[in-house]
Amino acid sequence: MGRYILRRIFQALAVLLVMSFVIYNLIGLMPGDPIDAMVASNPGATPEVVAHLRAIYGLDQPILLRYWRWLLDALSGDFGFSRVHSQPVLEVLGPALWQTCQLILLSFTVAVILSFVLGILAALKPGGLVDGLVSLFAFAGISVPLFWLALRMILVFAVQLHWFPASGIATVGDGGFMDRLRHLVMPVTTLALANTGGFTRFVRASMIETLRMDYVRTARAKGAGERRVVLMHAFRNALIPVVTVMALSFGALFGGALLTETMYAQPGMGKMIYDSILGNDYNLALTGLLFATLITLVSNLAADLAYGWLDPRITLK
Repeated sequence: MGRYILRRIFQALAVLLVMSFVIYNLIGLMPGDPIDAMVASNPGATPEVVAHLRAIYGLDQPILLRYWRWLLDALSGDFGFSRVHSQPVLEVLGPALWQTCQLILLSFTVAVILSFVLGILAALKPGGLVDGLVSLFAFAGISVPLFWLALRMILVFAVQLHWFPASGIATVGDGGFMDRLRHLVMPVTTLALANTGGFTRFVRASMIETLRMDYVRTARAKGAGERRVVLMHAFRNALIPVVTVMALSFGALFGGALLTETMYAQPGMGKMIYDSILGNDYNLALTGLLFATLITLVSNLAADLAYGWLDPRITLK
């Protein structure tokens, strides 16, 4: 197990290295650069001043040389300076990463719990009333656009009912735990509902297939209770393919987090990356995208480790 984890860590480092090279070059191919943004706000800048600024920022060097220098600095813990925020990248990234992690982890947990409950209930009697209602809910969750769902949540629960705030992460002058929790309710619910439908369909399909296995019939024939058969014998084995889908979807939650954070005006990773790309803030955009890649790699490793826990017959080498 230890050797497997070490090998996966080295593979993750190799993926991050390749991704940093690709992302750096893609950002470098974007039209304009930070100096162009500075000149746009100061039209009186002479060509000599512009050339001097490019030399200071190293933008007059070939892109491969600039990437090499950035990589050496990053390995020493220096990810550069954010031009838009006028702060070191890590100081800007920390609060945004914490905000997005709260949003993603809470919404993912809610989506997983709901999909497990609904998927199991639907699989117990395929084609029945409960199955039909769960399938309708799942297809609605898959089909409804995330931005439309967020708008409806704001109109109903913030504008009409006044139950929850429509935007932000805290009330000015408050900022306590309960106040921050109230600001998270609608974003978490929106992102969770957007993912519950797909998860529920996978749980339902896997449970239906597992409940038809011979060992499940054997457990019932030996007199095991229905709850024990479903939860102890069928559910654990049905989780193996479901875990793969959920782990791969965890990284994709960043895409949903971008829309959710934008709709609810929350300063998270998704909105930060979007704003940094629009503002030609190369260092912040690159570091944010690499952190998103790292979280995806970690979620995939966690899924592989979960296989061994769910099924002892699976060995990780």
